Amino acid sequence: MANEENDPFDTYKVVINHEEQYSIWPAERDNPPGWRDGGKQGTKQECLDYIGEVWTDMRPLSLRKKMEEWRTNPPPPVVEPDPLPEGKTLVERLSDGDHPIRTNLRPENTAQAVKRCLDRGYIHLHFPNTHGGTELGVRLLVEQCDWSAANFESAIGSIHLVGELTLDMVKVQCIANLDLATLQGSGRLQPLSEALT
Repeated sequence: MANEENDPFDTYKVVINHEEQYSIWPAERDNPPGWRDGGKQGTKQECLDYIGEVWTDMRPLSLRKKMEEWRTNPPPPVVEPDPLPEGKTLVERLSDGDHPIRTNLRPENTAQAVKRCLDRGYIHLHFPNTHGGTELGVRLLVEQCDWSAANFESAIGSIHLVGELTLDMVKVQCIANLDLATLQGSGRLQPLSEALT
């Protein structure tokens, strides 16, 4: 006789998946794909009661592991970029003093990838503290750059970069100093001419 009205099964078992989430399944059936026996068999209510006792943390295993990782090694804080001061263009803002800067190379962001960019005379630099982040493709003025203090294989040392680009119809020079260990540093823009027509 079934335990509940219209329930065709007398006996259930507790099953558990790879994320340590629990459920019940008819004992006479093979486990559904991705589920294994959870150590309890009985009536539907007995199985549900057992789950209520043992499943005290409803977070999936992968989320629990990620949260533990964040607890022991927290991600860097999110720095909200400052909005553009009223009446200032992006060029004006990035020309006003030094700003945090980093490389943003794809598919790998490494010191060796930076060296390949320098050899080609072109690099992407990212100003993260602008609204939405500003990524610039910079054509390097190799004769004005200095990477003599850099060891690209060991990712140590620093590089000084100078390049040109056009941003918001203004020809600018981009000047950046980067640490190879972190691929971060500081940089600024310097307008070279008035707005292009």
